[in-house]
Amino acid sequence: MSIQIVRSLPIDQWRTFVEQHPKGNIFHTPEMFDVYRLAKNHIPELWAATEAGHILALMMPIRITLTGGLLKRLTARSVAYGGVLCEDSPDGHLALKELLKQYKCCSDKSLLFTEVRNISNLAELHPILLEAGFQYEDHLNYLIKLESCTENVFNRIGPRTRKHIRQSIKHQKVRVMEVTNRSQIALCYELLRCAYRNAQVPLADISFLYAAFDCLVPQKMARFTLALVKDDPIATSIDLLYKDVIYGWYGGINRKFIELVPNETLTWNVLEWGCRNNYHIYDFGGAGKPNEKYGVRDFKAKFGGDLVSFGRNTWIAHPTLLGISKIAYSILRQIFFN
Repeated sequence: MSIQIVRSLPIDQWRTFVEQHPKGNIFHTPEMFDVYRLAKNHIPELWAATEAGHILALMMPIRITLTGGLLKRLTARSVAYGGVLCEDSPDGHLALKELLKQYKCCSDKSLLFTEVRNISNLAELHPILLEAGFQYEDHLNYLIKLESCTENVFNRIGPRTRKHIRQSIKHQKVRVMEVTNRSQIALCYELLRCAYRNAQVPLADISFLYAAFDCLVPQKMARFTLALVKDDPIATSIDLLYKDVIYGWYGGINRKFIELVPNETLTWNVLEWGCRNNYHIYDFGGAGKPNEKYGVRDFKAKFGGDLVSFGRNTWIAHPTLLGISKIAYSILRQIFFN
């Protein structure tokens, strides 16, 4: 067979391949490519393996930098948020091998590493990834099964959390609204900024949210919500929508209002909305490494989902420079978050 590695595809052919592939997800789509293309400090790339014009394998890594100037070299990395895709056949597996080989040979030499984030069970592809030098590491997530009967979903939530949600709804202290106006994106971003600052984690530029709103909301591929007390925004949730899955993407809260449980109320709003709109799965978007403490995991565990570990595969292009980068990142955190 004659495999060709290409860096672009006809949009309709690309979209159809992802839609029809059982493990195709929103992070493989042309629409998501456009979001990253319009966001500051993000450069999306499309890598595909084809034979006679037929797509056999696909990967969409995003080149990301945290800062410019001299420090850019120490923060440049690439992340394939949706994992890799290939046709489930010997030809598809061979095509993926060739794709990864060419990617390692021809990708940007400034990248420290490339991380493949598996958001479905790709165990059958692990030998291919390992052979290509993409080392595996466990990474947890929670998946919640949504049903048309919202009561069943609600009853799987922990009793204490159910009580808090009922009280919040009964007393109507927290109101949830869907964001439909672009001017409200700044409100969402400010809540994210505060949350990420508390966690001492860098946040993407606001252009990222504007791009997601502009590209995805008109296609019904994203939903932005705000929790408010009176007219004051106190929490936000930004969720991606594709096929029958809702992906928890970004969330933030004003911790001054944490006693009003806005995150719990907002999460339940998303789950209830998903049930009523015929979605089957809520993907919580990650729950950390198994052997590391992660407070967000405790919050997500309360909602009765199934704990899974689809893991991540990483190819380190510059091991020594990556070690220096980790030291530099630690220093930057001290400068920017303290």
